[in-house]
Parts: sequence; structure tokens; C-alpha cells
Amino acid sequence: MSAKSGPVTVIRAFGVFASILDEAVKDRRLIANPARGVKLPRKGKAEHSYLTDDQVWHFAREAGPTKGAIVLVLAYCGLRWGELAALRVSDVDMLRRRIHVRRNAVNVGGKVVVGTPKTHELRTMTFPKFLSEPLAAACAGKARDALVFPNARGDYAKSPGARTWFSHAVARCIAATAEQRTTEVDSIGAAETPEFPRVTPHDLRHTAASLAVSAGANVKAVQKMLGHASAAMTLDTYADLFDTDAEAVADAHDSRVSEGDVVRMWSRAT
Repeated sequence: MSAKSGPVTVIRAFGVFASILDEAVKDRRLIANPARGVKLPRKGKAEHSYLTDDQVWHFAREAGPTKGAIVLVLAYCGLRWGELAALRVSDVDMLRRRIHVRRNAVNVGGKVVVGTPKTHELRTMTFPKFLSEPLAAACAGKARDALVFPNARGDYAKSPGARTWFSHAVARCIAATAEQRTTEVDSIGAAETPEFPRVTPHDLRHTAASLAVSAGANVKAVQKMLGHASAAMTLDTYADLFDTDAEAVADAHDSRVSEGDVVRMWSRAT
């Protein structure tokens, strides 16, 4: 399979096959599972696409008022798409600025199945004040058990793919940014505006992690927001975002200890 498929596909297929053989061992049809211990291809580290604050708001404007609210919630609260789709009015506490993540609506074989969040851990997050207005508009006039962001039929919304409002808004952002960069090159000789990446809905979850770290959130706060099972998982997924922490520690030492102090200390020691 490795000659034709990527590591993720091979690992998933192997996991299913190995589980079947585990059942055969339990039923005493096999003495041992020959699949266990097989060396699997290494899964490469995926590069994440992060949007800046300006890019998030540009995207939200291109998406329009209703869909723009979805963009903002995903980018600043870090919900998975299924968690956003399953969000009900009763899950949004406007007075305390809290979102309670209690359910996850996942598309399985074309059918939406509602269950608990991915790690089976319910969580609560505080949303920034600027989300109060778009969230209030999304909840206005709805019953407490109504979905906050339903599809056109009032049912659970499936994750937007190609040729949907999401991809169209991304395409408009990319085109507008490219035009802006061309204008900058013509006027000042260099493009200062960063390119707009071709993001997916899940990339907005990555963006939420990036913006939270930029705002000063530590790894435990990011873990809680994203609903990861452990801080180690958060660090493993977003190690690149915390690289600057090491620089911050070194800079903090420099601010406390001057170079002259170090020179004098070593002079006395020698």
C-alpha cells in the first residue's frame, strides 16, 4: 500500500485490519495476531496554515454577516466544525461570555451522527467581547434548543468543501490580496501584505491556537480551549507556536542580568 498511498491511509487501513485479527485471536481462530509488531510508515508532520487577525476579519467580511460569524467563532474559539454545527442556543451564555461545548455532529458516510466531543470531554470557553454581537445575531429569535448555525434546511450543517460559501470566500480573499500585493510592488517595489493561504475550516482551528498564543496564552489555556486530551498533545501539535517561549525566557534573563554583571563575576572567578 505504501507504494500507492500515503502514510495516513496505510496506518488507518492497517489499524482496521489489525483490529479484525485481534477479534480472531479472541475467538481462538488465530493463536496470535501476525499484524502486531509490523513496522508502519512514519507519518509526516503536517504544516499548519495560520491566519493573522487582519486576514481573519478580511475572510469574515468576504463570507458575509451570517457566515462571517462562523469564521470568527472558529478562528477565535477553536471549535471543531462538528462542535460548531452541534452548538445550540442554550450552549451560549451571552451574559458571562461563555460557550459550552457539549456535542459534536460528525458526517459519517453522508449522514450526520451526533455524539460527545472528540475527546469525550465537555468544555467551556470564554469568547472575546467582539464576538458578542455576531453570536447574539445568530441566536436571535431562536428557541433554546435550536441550532445556532444550522444549514438552509435548519438541520446540522456539514463541513463546507469545494465550491461552497467557504471556498468562494477564500478565493475572493486570495484574489484581493494578490491584487494588493501587485499594487504594492508597483508603488514601493516590494509586497508588504502577506499572501492569503488557501485555508480549510480546520485551519481556522489552527488559527485559533496561533492567535491565542500571540495573545499570551500558555499551553494549558490553549489545551483547554481546543479540548485536547493533554498539554503534551497540544505541544506536539503546535510546537512551532511555542518556539518563541524559549526566546522570551532568554530575553527575560537578559533584562534581569546585565552583561557587565556576568563579566565582573567571571573576572573575579579567574
